[in-house]
This record gives sequence, C-alpha cells and structure tokens, in this order.
Amino acid sequence: MKPHWITSATVIWNNIIKTMSYIEFKDVKKVYNQGEVSIHALDGVNFEIEKGKFVIICGASGAGKSTVLNILGGMDSASEGMVRVDDAHLDQMNERELTDFRRFDIGFVFQFYNLVQNLTAKENVELATEICKNPLNPAETLCQVGLEERMNNFPSQLSGGEQQRVAIARALAKNPKLMLCDEPTGALDYVTGKQILKLLQDMSREKGMTVVVVTHNLAITPMADQVIRMKSGKVVSDTMNDHPQDISEIEW
Repeated sequence: MKPHWITSATVIWNNIIKTMSYIEFKDVKKVYNQGEVSIHALDGVNFEIEKGKFVIICGASGAGKSTVLNILGGMDSASEGMVRVDDAHLDQMNERELTDFRRFDIGFVFQFYNLVQNLTAKENVELATEICKNPLNPAETLCQVGLEERMNNFPSQLSGGEQQRVAIARALAKNPKLMLCDEPTGALDYVTGKQILKLLQDMSREKGMTVVVVTHNLAITPMADQVIRMKSGKVVSDTMNDHPQDISEIEW
C-alpha cells in the first residue's frame, strides 16, 4: 500500500492537470527594435484557452493579433513572459525545438493559400504529411473538406474557396494539436468565406480540435466559444460564449 502522503500528492497533481488550461499567455511582451526605435507589438498580454475550443482573436490592423498568432505557432518568440501550449513552454525553447513544434504540433491556414502550383491538390497535402509523425491519409482528408472530385486538379484549376480547402486539408492532414488561422477568409467572397468558417467550426465541434482564428471581422465573433479582443498590443476583453451561433445564422 502506498503511503497516504503519496496518494494525496497524486490526487492534488491530477486535479492540477485537469484544471490547467491548454494554452496560456502570461505577461507576454514583444518588442521589435528598428534602429533607435522600439515598437511594442505586445504589451503584457494575458489569456487562457481550453482544449477543443473555437477561439477568435480580433482587433484592428496593428492591434497585435497576428503577433500573438505567430508566437503561439512558434514562428516568433516573445521578448518577455510565458507562453505554453499543452505541456510545451515555447518561451524556453531554442530554434530547433521551435522548428519541431511547428512541424509536428501546429497546423497553419493563412489568408493566401501558399499552394505549390505544379503539384495537384492531393500532392500538396501529401507534401505536408511527409514531415509529420502521425499524419492522416491525404485523400481521406481532402474528402473531409469536400474535394473528393478535385484532388487531382492543380491549384490553377481550382476556385479560391477550393484552394483554401486544400490549404485546410494540408494543415489538417498533419494531425496537429492546434490549428491556427490568420484571416482565412480575407481573400474570399462572402459565400465562400462562410463555407470556410463553417468547415473550421465543424472541425472544432466534431473533432475536438483547438482552432484559433485571427480576424478583423467583428461580425463573426458570435460563432466562437471564446472571443479575445485586442487593441494597441493589449487584451481589452476576453469573453466566453456559452451558446455560440452556427455561422449560417450570422450575416454581415
């Protein structure tokens, strides 16, 4: 039989693990030095995100939201503060560790699709899966995003919405812990943009994937489980939505 104090310590630790958020930013600052000028992109940012949530980070241009996303994805480093994703402390990682983190744990979706033009949709997804530990099947992933009949087409033969779906499939096929989306509908028309947002929302609801979307479009915030508003490098509000709307119910 284990001593009482060991059993008690185990219970306490398990409770800590259960209540610990999946993502945490604590007193995060980011300063860019340009000659004698220092630009404070982030000025003491604090927030937490639970696993499996659909989160929108919004604000005007220059608010710091893309800087948050870049730090969260290991593409940039904080000047000060603590950044944690699951049990990985990004603020303590070196460049090689950050590269592995980006490669294995993060799926990225950007405003512009960044597809390889001389590869088919399927080959674009396959390319991403070659650098992963436990990738998903590229063809099956393309079917999940509604491109079962377009996987052998080249990007030039696809519409903007279809190309963005390939980009999402490419990110999803990596089987990432976290999906990060920077203005994923910025280059799309209204109808296609709503289709892409529904796809991302469904991924979070049905697969339990943590999805973080950066946008300047405040109209779509009702669809999120959590909305983090930023201004001048600070979080000005962080609200939870107990009843997020389906994107089909939102107009702008």
